[in-house]
Amino acid sequence: MLLGAMFGFKVAVGTGNPWLGLLVAMLAGGMLSLLHAVVTINFQADQVVSGLATNFVGIGLSLVLGEGLSKAGTTALLPNWTVPGLSAIPILGPILFTNQSILVYFGYLLTPAVAFYINRTRPGMHLRAVGEYPSAADALGINVYRLRYLYVFIGGLLAGLAGATISLAISPGWFSELTTAGQGWIAIGIVIFAQWNPWRALAGAYMFGALRRLILDLQGPTMLLWFENPFRAQSPGFFLQMLPYALTIIILVIGSRSAMKKRVGAPAALGLPYVRGERGR
Repeated sequence: MLLGAMFGFKVAVGTGNPWLGLLVAMLAGGMLSLLHAVVTINFQADQVVSGLATNFVGIGLSLVLGEGLSKAGTTALLPNWTVPGLSAIPILGPILFTNQSILVYFGYLLTPAVAFYINRTRPGMHLRAVGEYPSAADALGINVYRLRYLYVFIGGLLAGLAGATISLAISPGWFSELTTAGQGWIAIGIVIFAQWNPWRALAGAYMFGALRRLILDLQGPTMLLWFENPFRAQSPGFFLQMLPYALTIIILVIGSRSAMKKRVGAPAALGLPYVRGERGR
């Protein structure tokens, strides 16, 4: 995600075209994800260890290639847009469809599209089969290795998109490792919280987003419920900012237990390398 944020903003600054920056950021995320794919699919390495190592590689590349990049958001940014008609809906219209980044609307469309793809299409069924019982999928003629490469690459594209969204729309600029502030880990926690369900992931993402916004709002007023606001002080304010990450850690710890993986709906073959010819994988 950090690599996507760096490339997206750097290309947008250099060319003045935020859409080109978005495309390059996605490609950078996709190419980095292929490194993880080679290590885990071809060499059958532990996926958690490979994921952490790939994350460190991405962070290192971002800090080196982003050195000297202007911290100010002085470049063309992704546009905001108001949806005619829908913006006039009482209460929801001003919240969801008024002056939102174009990528917000992309997110509205992406969730139902992904849910339909996974649950109602043949390629989506193949995806689920590869994640649940790859040996059975292989016996049916599905190329497990090719599909795993494909979806790891797509995941990298989306991670790059997320990073560019931060640097080109949400918090414009490049602020080194503080640009993403560890929000990629929150995304992992949301997946576990959502039990690998796109609709629950959407709800979880907006819940975490609302929590982050609530923290900012709580630190603003001088009075809170007729009392002096304690969260304006530095120490309680840091505690509030820690809450989303603390919740993420709790979710990750709970979801890492093997018994809990089945209960939260994790794919049965999650984290397991596939070796053709081995039974029960």
